[in-house]
Amino acid sequence: MSEGDQAISVIDLHKRFGQLKVLKGVSLDAHEGDVIAIIGGSGSGKSTFLRCINMLEHPCSGSVAIHGETVTMKSDGNGGQAPASRKQVEKLRARLGMVFQNFNLWQHKTVLQNVIEAPIHVLGTPRDEAIATAETLLRRVGLFEKRDIYPAFMSGGQQQRAAIARALAIQPLVMLFDEPTSALDPELVREVLSVIGDLAEEQRTMILVTHEMEFARNVASHVIFLHDGVIEEQGPPDAIFGAPKSERLKKFISSVH
Repeated sequence: MSEGDQAISVIDLHKRFGQLKVLKGVSLDAHEGDVIAIIGGSGSGKSTFLRCINMLEHPCSGSVAIHGETVTMKSDGNGGQAPASRKQVEKLRARLGMVFQNFNLWQHKTVLQNVIEAPIHVLGTPRDEAIATAETLLRRVGLFEKRDIYPAFMSGGQQQRAAIARALAIQPLVMLFDEPTSALDPELVREVLSVIGDLAEEQRTMILVTHEMEFARNVASHVIFLHDGVIEEQGPPDAIFGAPKSERLKKFISSVH
């Protein structure tokens, strides 16, 4: 993609769980090099929105396009919709690197085995090549010496950095972070944010759900404030944090500072 090309386009996304409406028409455009931070209170729909982008949750209506290709949907028979093609979802997911709150590493595999799994078994990368790439990524996140360690013997910060290396191993077009520091002790947060900050400096396209307001202000190119399933306000970080217009956003910012 050339600079500024569209990486992700989400149009009028709705999602409900039973009678609970979690997303009520959320749209987003992310272009190459954008770092979009999504902020908001608990239950505002942030994580659900992120999970809908890579179809871990199926939106009830609306569309998601990745690198210009729209996910084809069909009726699920219950008033919602589901992807029409599992093959298409798998192909599009291979363009997205996802980092979860709780690391989601395979506990029975070493760090290195975690990182090479998807390149070998999903992308068909030769094993030697996958190992070489994984070792480069583990050096980058400061974990090369831990490559033969199992996750249970690592700190939360180390596990999350390993999860970031694993997500990068598929060479994704877009990185998705779902509150990557929320499960960490405060002293471990900085090491993970440092790695994410380095990725932002590389102009890597990222969508980041976070409760780290200072980090969002310093790293994001665009900030979205979700409240009760809708975008209450959005704009450049300085405007969102420095001159919020919405009373709800003002209240939210004052509550987390």
